[in-house]
Amino acid sequence: MKGVVLAGGKGSRLYPLTRVTNKHLLPVYDRPMIFYPIQTLVDAGIKDIIIVTGGQNAGDFLRLLSNGKDFDLHRIHYTYQEGEGGIAAALRLAEPFVEGEKICVVLGDNIIEKNILEAKDLFEKQTGGAHLILKEVGDPERFGCPELDGGRIVRIEEKPKQPKSRFAVTGIYFYDSTVFEKIGRTKPSWRNELEITDVNNFYLEEKGLTHSVLDGWWTDAGTFESLLRAANLASQTGANKMPGRGSPPRPVLDTE
Repeated sequence: MKGVVLAGGKGSRLYPLTRVTNKHLLPVYDRPMIFYPIQTLVDAGIKDIIIVTGGQNAGDFLRLLSNGKDFDLHRIHYTYQEGEGGIAAALRLAEPFVEGEKICVVLGDNIIEKNILEAKDLFEKQTGGAHLILKEVGDPERFGCPELDGGRIVRIEEKPKQPKSRFAVTGIYFYDSTVFEKIGRTKPSWRNELEITDVNNFYLEEKGLTHSVLDGWWTDAGTFESLLRAANLASQTGANKMPGRGSPPRPVLDTE
């Protein structure tokens, strides 16, 4: 399985911090934000990783990460996104790197306390399809939000005004290689972006979607409030403990 970290975008919600640097290079407690999603992949045994980034600070990722020596990696791959277009558009750039294998995609501003090992193991046992990791939150309207029926996902809405559950789809996704065909069928949303929620709903329609509920804390770091929360949570976890270790999430099969 290969890993994809999506670290593009303008980070406009964090202006003026992001006027001179990429959001994912900002500090979260004692290390750069981008370190956390990479460590999540490495702790899950995924060491063939590509970073998708863009903008005028893309070269800073190479200077910071080099070949991945901070993570005991022999190399990290990079690809460049011109402009914007949403999560799905960024993911599409990783297709030549993926080469038909299964992938784990982590958004560059997602930080977790524990690990994704059991979610990964569950997905590896699937012949195909996708696997999402959910987390109960106080503000599901900020995220992709699943509608649940008997513990199964029946639909996912992107940033709903009236959420149908208290769960968010975290920015950690497992996909088979058909994800790129599905991205090709996705139409731009009202935000003029290719929404990853639409891709996930394609998998749901094919009855190929499973999910887990994450154990431990999870947060994004894309707003001032969530960036502060991420730093506070990371500091409580411990200065020398990277996220991605601990108890696994609880698996739930949506297609049973």
